[in-house]
Amino acid sequence: MRYRELHRRLTEGSGTGEVAGWAARTLELVASGSLPAEGVLHPLGFVCLPVERGDGGVCLHLWSPELPPPSPTTSAWHCHSWDLLSLLLHGRLSNVLGRLDDGADLRVFEVLSRDGTDELRPTDRTVRVSAADGGTYTRGGVYTLPAGVFHRTVVAGEAVTVVLGAQRPGGHDLSLGPPGLGRHRVRRGRDDPARTVRLARRAAELLQEDR
Repeated sequence: MRYRELHRRLTEGSGTGEVAGWAARTLELVASGSLPAEGVLHPLGFVCLPVERGDGGVCLHLWSPELPPPSPTTSAWHCHSWDLLSLLLHGRLSNVLGRLDDGADLRVFEVLSRDGTDELRPTDRTVRVSAADGGTYTRGGVYTLPAGVFHRTVVAGEAVTVVLGAQRPGGHDLSLGPPGLGRHRVRRGRDDPARTVRLARRAAELLQEDR
């Protein structure tokens, strides 16, 4: 399956079982080496397996206790420049939404990503953020996060999601960080290939057990 087909199935609410089967087969191919996929260790604590890139992108996200804890230089609060549509394939996930008001608690950073490097540029805007429940999801749950919505995601233990992203022209990825933090760069490191294979194999097994 590719972006258009996955998007149709998730938005119509039909065929999530077929999407889970496709994800399991894709993970098995990654684990066997038949499908080259370079796992990216994300600062927010998961491994991203890019499946399709373009204006409509598809990734598989894998959370595991084997991974190091989240280590963002700013904070877990962020928003995307693209619309997110996701299906939780295994585990439990909660989204916390952030409402921004004028204040001095945190600074808004613009995140410019290129060639595996994030450049974080402090803006003139400082804010305070209040949290609101964005929903808790278990296997089979579908959720959306429109571009520009600040949020943070909470996952305990193992989880697997398929994430679809649709670019919105003119938008910016943003993060919230300490007011005194300056401009800096963060390299999104490639995950250890052996660990990526282990995680892909484990995720495939979990999806097969859930069927």
